Amino acid sequence: MSESSSTRTPTGDPGGRSSSATTPPEVPISEQPGSPAAPQPPASEKPKKRPGDRIFQNLTTGAGVFVVALIGLIGLFLLIQAIPALQADNANFLTNHGWSTNDPANMSFGILDLLEVTVATSVVALIIAMPVSLGIALFLTQYAPKRLARPFAYVIDLLAAVPSIIFGLWGILVFAPAIEPFAQWINETFSWFPILAPGNVAPSVRGTIFTAGIVLAVMILPIITSLSREVFERTPTPHIEGALALGATRWEVIRTTVLPFGKAGYVGASMLGLGRALGETIALAVILLIPQGKNFDWSLFDGGATFASKIAANYSEFNNEISAGAYIAAGLVLFVLTFVVNFAARSVIGKKGD
Repeated sequence: MSESSSTRTPTGDPGGRSSSATTPPEVPISEQPGSPAAPQPPASEKPKKRPGDRIFQNLTTGAGVFVVALIGLIGLFLLIQAIPALQADNANFLTNHGWSTNDPANMSFGILDLLEVTVATSVVALIIAMPVSLGIALFLTQYAPKRLARPFAYVIDLLAAVPSIIFGLWGILVFAPAIEPFAQWINETFSWFPILAPGNVAPSVRGTIFTAGIVLAVMILPIITSLSREVFERTPTPHIEGALALGATRWEVIRTTVLPFGKAGYVGASMLGLGRALGETIALAVILLIPQGKNFDWSLFDGGATFASKIAANYSEFNNEISAGAYIAAGLVLFVLTFVVNFAARSVIGKKGD
């Protein structure tokens, strides 16, 4: 009894290896010999689309084509309506500073002043709004506690809902008188610098590019801030945590992770703000003074009119097709200008994304 028990071989190999090491793996039933293979669709056969998928695809395609066609038709309408006025123009439309369309038989108008004032006010607004928006967006996403960031973001977004006429009245009745001593000091102290020289509406420093640019910056601030904040919030958390784990400070985290990730979105948001500034109408029509017999000379203390404010202020002249065509021609230039800005923005975003 003891002999038989002592000579009994233990379960498994003599070397002590487990029996599971020599057990072949189980083969799925579908792969066992003789079992029927799972049916595979023919390589050339495309999956059938459900009727709902086809309907949705056609609707979305039609919506995209409709938007493109609508933009093209708007541009074509502006061009057709502007041609008669351009043919009746006695001056160079692109290089003339004056604007005289009261007499349809003797019109002389050009867009150079309008283009320069439009670009000047928009650039001043963008230069002011971009760094301020960047600072606000970084504060709300990286520094402010959530209980403060949420209501503060709502307040910034509410600025976008304020009507343009309110901004215009606030700018000319409240802000311009308040900032007049400072503007006067800058104008007198740095008058030797061309862009700060006395303007074409001197001695007034209220209804100028300087005032209009600051008000316009406040108007485009919510757009740039909101979009930039959304981009910065989507910075991958592992990138931020990894930088902090390596001993980076909060500013180093922003500089090495947040800003590189959100740079393209920030530039795109700024370009959208620029597009908003280029088309602003009522606020600038209320603020800007129209100079008498003087052209725009690239001073921040010049007055003038933008494309949009010029069209809005002279709507009463639209009772004649030829005179109205002159303003439609100006609108066509603004239409093309916004396209150029958006195309440049897409190019910048594409390069940053690469």
